[in-house]
Amino acid sequence: MLMLIGIIVVVLIVALVAFIRTRPDRFRVERSALIHAPADVVFSMINDFHQWGRWSPYEKLDPNMTKRFEGPPSGPGAVYAWSGNSKAGEGRMTILESRPGEHVSLRLEFFKPFAATNQATFTLVASEKETQVTWSMEGENSVMGKAMSAFLDMDALLGKEFEAGLANLDTAVQAESAKPELEARAPSLQVVPAVAH
Repeated sequence: MLMLIGIIVVVLIVALVAFIRTRPDRFRVERSALIHAPADVVFSMINDFHQWGRWSPYEKLDPNMTKRFEGPPSGPGAVYAWSGNSKAGEGRMTILESRPGEHVSLRLEFFKPFAATNQATFTLVASEKETQVTWSMEGENSVMGKAMSAFLDMDALLGKEFEAGLANLDTAVQAESAKPELEARAPSLQVVPAVAH
């Protein structure tokens, strides 16, 4: 009886490994949303890692996350490294290429909880006062990635985070776009000299 159970377990493990090996070698996740702000405002929010705290869903995974910025303040060569709890993990992003109002591409490196290197891209298509933003991420499917994708819908999981991030981005850029208008409406303060009595 024990031998039969052992054989069944081995067969199941072999079948599972064979199934995992059939999973795709690469993955791609993509979501798009209409952002209610001009492309230059949207671009500045994506192209500057210092602004990501205002909209990235990953910033909320660990309120005590350690962040480090390196290189130029924005654009190609800018680096954002982070280290946080088990949800946030540890990694770094580097802007590889950016074209104002059109495109930002990043190298995304994960160190913990597992090692991986992916590419993320933001593509912006401007209309009169709005911008269609497409956020995509692609990379090689490691053995761990293939195993996870066998049991979880990674496109749905990551896609939900991208959708939340794009919604946050819409809120953040609308607030940013409203600043000049609010400043213009604010009454200017006039200094009235004191009159001696």
